[in-house]
Amino acid sequence: MRAYVAVAILAMAGAASGCGYALAGRGSYLPKDIKTVAIPPLENRTNVSRLETILTDRIRTEFIGRNRKYEVVTEETGADAVLRAELIGFSTQTAGLNAQQLSNRLLVTIVVKASFIDLTKNEVLWSNDALTFRDEYQFAAAGVSAATLIDQERSTVDRIATDAARTVVTAILEAF
Repeated sequence: MRAYVAVAILAMAGAASGCGYALAGRGSYLPKDIKTVAIPPLENRTNVSRLETILTDRIRTEFIGRNRKYEVVTEETGADAVLRAELIGFSTQTAGLNAQQLSNRLLVTIVVKASFIDLTKNEVLWSNDALTFRDEYQFAAAGVSAATLIDQERSTVDRIATDAARTVVTAILEAF
């Protein structure tokens, strides 16, 4: 009986090892001929300045950190593939009210349109026309000064940019 159990366990272990599971964030489905990836500055179609700079920097950093076998450049010239992306939406809306019925929490939403293109074959490898990212922040109990609002919004935008960069790079590298 013990021999039967041992054989069954070994058979299941062998089957599990060949099932194709791997740690997320480690793979890449990109064609082998892609060595250089261009990530030019995102186009900003919103009325919020510097948002494109923050998001572009985060995406480049995430791409470099996730898969070191690709050279990341800022210009398409000479690149094998390019990430073309644009910020198409930015909005804030009240997400909570205080006892005086004044807004004390805002929901920040950013919408990005992106595509990853193999330049050697002129083929779209991945695209999404409406990647939507949200986060919220709460105002201080004593009220909001302009400086506090700007600092907290910047912090929220930083968190959203980090999340957006992870999502975009994961989608490109792992074909989700």
